[in-house]
Amino acid sequence: MILEVRYTRSFILDLKSLETSVYQRMYKFIFAEFAHHWQMRSLPELRQIDHEGRFHRFTIDEYLVGIEVRGEIVKFLRVIPMPDV
Repeated sequence: MILEVRYTRSFILDLKSLETSVYQRMYKFIFAEFAHHWQMRSLPELRQIDHEGRFHRFTIDEYLVGIEVRGEIVKFLRVIPMPDV
């Protein structure tokens, strides 16, 4: 399966605002590992967040990453710190 990966402006801005060590970890996972080894079940702590199955979130370290999946298109939406519970 050929996967098309897209990034929203808000995702890129979120990524740029991360501290250097977190940015490097995210960058490596999202732009290298994810692109070459795409499988939904391989994403850490993946959760569906809508009824239609389009929107999901997963975690990397202490950050939530939001994605939209439409067929063979995966769009990265946001990366935010995990909220304190």
